[in-house]
Amino acid sequence: MSAATFAARGAARGIRAIPSLPPRVKRWILIALALCLVLAVAYRFWLRDSSLVAVEKVQVTGLTTKDAPRVRAALASAAHTMTTLHVRHDVLEQAIAAYPVVKGLDVRPDFPHGLAIRVIEYRPAALAGGLPVAGDGTILRGIPVEGSLPTIETRAPHGNRLTDAAALHAARIAGTAPMALRPRLELIETRAQDGIVVQMRDGPELIFGDATRARAKWIAATRVLADQEAEGASYIDVRLPGRPAAGGLPAATLAPVAPAGTAETTSPAGGIIGVDPATEPLAPAVTTGDPATAQPNSTPTAQPTDPATAPQSAQPAPAPTDSTGAGGASPPTG
Repeated sequence: MSAATFAARGAARGIRAIPSLPPRVKRWILIALALCLVLAVAYRFWLRDSSLVAVEKVQVTGLTTKDAPRVRAALASAAHTMTTLHVRHDVLEQAIAAYPVVKGLDVRPDFPHGLAIRVIEYRPAALAGGLPVAGDGTILRGIPVEGSLPTIETRAPHGNRLTDAAALHAARIAGTAPMALRPRLELIETRAQDGIVVQMRDGPELIFGDATRARAKWIAATRVLADQEAEGASYIDVRLPGRPAAGGLPAATLAPVAPAGTAETTSPAGGIIGVDPATEPLAPAVTTGDPATAQPNSTPTAQPTDPATAPQSAQPAPAPTDSTGAGGASPPTG
């Protein structure tokens, strides 16, 4: 049973119980009901719009752009027509409709004569078609651009919001970028194989793939950029934010030569690379006597020779002859 149903049944039981109450109790109940009705009418048609609770002090916070004085004046002018018991949000929003920088208002009355308004601003995150746009794709016409913003490759937008899906996703990536990295972002584009790619000034490309988990991907990219081992990388892949990868790192040392019988070796970064014959003699010498693992600069081992070309001293002695004609070697003489 819901709470509303339970309350309704309780009220019905109370009304049915009124006829059974003593006349004096009934009279007091009717007087209380009439008094509540009078107070409700007085509040609705008199007190809430009375000068007794009129707004006299307006505090506006949250404005940072150059239009702040005009926005503050428009909000204060609209607020002075209200009371702390009757704040009209639609009138306040209409007063600042001409300023696209305002995303929303947080209004809190301070009884009896105060009103606190916190302005939530849109922040330009990128330039799309030469116009500043917010992270949710809202076009911020007339807002001055402070500092450098990344460019989103798209045609000139129309209306108050981006309609191209790729541009919307790129704007989301730009809007969630950390403040410390925003001045370094140069271009946000969409590629067929990599998805959304952010090009940085004097830094690697950031491969995002899509716009999902944008904040987690930025955190992963920031950690890799701060890692000294990733310095010099040409790209950072954060499509899987839990397993970011840095690529294009220059080789610091020569890779070790693979064991005998193989034609590949493991690179310092963990990838498999082919052996370059020009670098094989540079491998460290192996001092073991196994010919299969000996290196070119180790001590050479003896090689078999051709009897036809070997020196006379190296040819074998002639076999003994049979002088008896019985076959086999001649017996030694006594």
